[in-house]
Amino acid sequence: MTTLGIIGSGNIGSAVARLAVAAGIDVVIANSRGPQSLTELVEELGPRATDGTVEQAARAGETTLLSIPLTAYTQLPAGLLRDRIVLDTGNYYPYRDGRITELDSDDLTTTELAQRWLPGARLVKAFNNILAHHIPQLARPDAAPDRTALPIAGDDPTAKTQAAQLIHRLGYDTVDAGTLAESWRFEPESGAYTPIYLADSNTAPQNMLQAPAAPLPTDTLRTTLQTSKRARAAERTF
Repeated sequence: MTTLGIIGSGNIGSAVARLAVAAGIDVVIANSRGPQSLTELVEELGPRATDGTVEQAARAGETTLLSIPLTAYTQLPAGLLRDRIVLDTGNYYPYRDGRITELDSDDLTTTELAQRWLPGARLVKAFNNILAHHIPQLARPDAAPDRTALPIAGDDPTAKTQAAQLIHRLGYDTVDAGTLAESWRFEPESGAYTPIYLADSNTAPQNMLQAPAAPLPTDTLRTTLQTSKRARAAERTF
């Protein structure tokens, strides 16, 4: 892979962009505010980064990272991501997204709903269960003894394989958590959500956004996914 498209320049999108350029991958970044709002970020990232429109980011390279609020998925141009491998970082946060009946009923996982909204896209759930500031903290070179693992889930085996290869290049191992229907295992409040990467498991919730991370080995993540309990989305208050 030589180019990664990134739709969404928030904390997750920017963190992954930094890892990508460090790994020798060009990035084309877009957001809803337009290329002119990305000047500072692109300058920071250096010559491998280019600002662009959402359409340009969607067509850059073979894979697109989608890191925007969940309800903004429905505002993307129809067919924009068809046939694309899409790393879906989205989570359902009712305080931001409003209540969504299909998710509150637990009939669908968040990315199953995203797949309905983005027909033809080859979605792979990834980077949704880790805090943005932990992404650069935990990235390690290939074969480092303290590599951290991230879960992925998807219905397209080839897309998952290519997503895992990209994530490996960015500095992480991966654990296949199954299909999109099983991606609840690392959604908010599940056993494999963000606290598993905290250096101090007793960190208070209000302090997590500044708390340091600690490596999470592949075997530990695999066990955590297997024992994860599904949280009731309808009871989510954040």
